Amino acid sequence: MFAVGLNYADHAAESGHPLPDYPMIFTKFVTSIAGPSGDIVLPSANVDWEVELVAVIGRAATGVRREDAWGHVAGLSVGQDISEREVQRRGQPAQFSLAKSYPGFGPVGPYLVTLDEAGDPGDLALRCTVNGEVMQDGNTSSMVFPIPELIAYLSAVCTLLPGDLIFTGTPPGVGMGRKPPRYLAPGDVMETTIEGLGTMRHRLISPSE
Repeated sequence: MFAVGLNYADHAAESGHPLPDYPMIFTKFVTSIAGPSGDIVLPSANVDWEVELVAVIGRAATGVRREDAWGHVAGLSVGQDISEREVQRRGQPAQFSLAKSYPGFGPVGPYLVTLDEAGDPGDLALRCTVNGEVMQDGNTSSMVFPIPELIAYLSAVCTLLPGDLIFTGTPPGVGMGRKPPRYLAPGDVMETTIEGLGTMRHRLISPSE
């Protein structure tokens, strides 16, 4: 599970960071994968939402050129890069992978949509709501590094394998960037939608539930 930080200019701005010169890559551990519905346990009061377009690798990729990258993609899906912000900010530099890898912090679904059915991956609306309130409302056209460039960059270093997931970054509107910050609470219902790819729906619960 690869993920890309600060891949939307407005999200970089709300996070207080300049745009990166190269894709900012981190990983989410595979035990964080979850389905498109159900309950997710909140480990703390500092858990944030991030709607993301996910590219699913379908054919092994090593040293792939940007113009050939789509030939290695099985399809696209909706993802949530759920993040525990206090753990993320521990230490210098911040550590992303651990903070984003609690059980259930990587839901994907509800479908794997093939490229012939997905529409234009560079022009898809993304939305995240909490209890019906719109938190994020963006479009993949605002990506700094589009999917072919991410695949070329990653495959220049490591071989991408069938089934690998690439979370491609989130638009603005995350809880951490709000004034004051707002995070998920037990009982919240989070819906994550990407145009043409479907909607995921999750209920956030406390560890005691």
